[in-house]
Amino acid sequence: MVYITGDMHGDLSRFKDPVFKKMKAGDVLIVCGDFGFIWDGSRQEQMALRKLREKPFTIAFVDGCHENFDILEHRFRTVRWRGGMAHLIAPNIFHMMRGEIFTIDDRTFFAFGGGHSQDFEFRQGTRNWWQREQPTHSEIRRAIHNLNLHNAKVDYIITHEPPASLKDCLGVDMQQRLEIHTFFEDIIKQCEYRKWFFGKCHMDRFIPMKFYAMFEDVLPVEPEDWKTPVKKPAKKKKKKAE
Repeated sequence: MVYITGDMHGDLSRFKDPVFKKMKAGDVLIVCGDFGFIWDGSRQEQMALRKLREKPFTIAFVDGCHENFDILEHRFRTVRWRGGMAHLIAPNIFHMMRGEIFTIDDRTFFAFGGGHSQDFEFRQGTRNWWQREQPTHSEIRRAIHNLNLHNAKVDYIITHEPPASLKDCLGVDMQQRLEIHTFFEDIIKQCEYRKWFFGKCHMDRFIPMKFYAMFEDVLPVEPEDWKTPVKKPAKKKKKKAE
């Protein structure tokens, strides 16, 4: 089974959620960006990664705005995983590279990480911001190529940045208009997909009909009604005594 969650920012306590006790070998957890366990290479971080390697399930993530791209892209080798290119972090931990399409449990997942830090002005010129957070034109072109190979049809879309057209629904201010926003709007118009999951906004919210903002929830992509509330049976009216 495949599960989805949002930004973790290197917080190991997130794995105390009871849902992880149910996950077993063969299950896959997908994180919608800002995984955060590849940040400074510290001893504490290495200990956290060792704990994650002990998990029976697989962890896969798209990159977000707050990742150390110098470590992520240069210290880990590129491998083919589930039909797409990924960075191998550990035998059970993978970074899903931008524009790749992965097949998990016979369903296709289009992954496209990256975005724009809202606190860019304060981070620029420091050791906690990387220009590589913003996708390049060549990465978008590769993504378009891969989508065309699949006839512009996938089951799920996994991103960190939300489509700009959702900003009013999310109640967030997206002042920066990036090439990635135009690309995502084209996907909405031209591609066929069942659900779109994204992180960044630090909220858990379903936006009809296909969009899911993910943060702390850990939810399976199936069954189809996992966001449908259970309706209580209507109470029967008692007949009045005549």
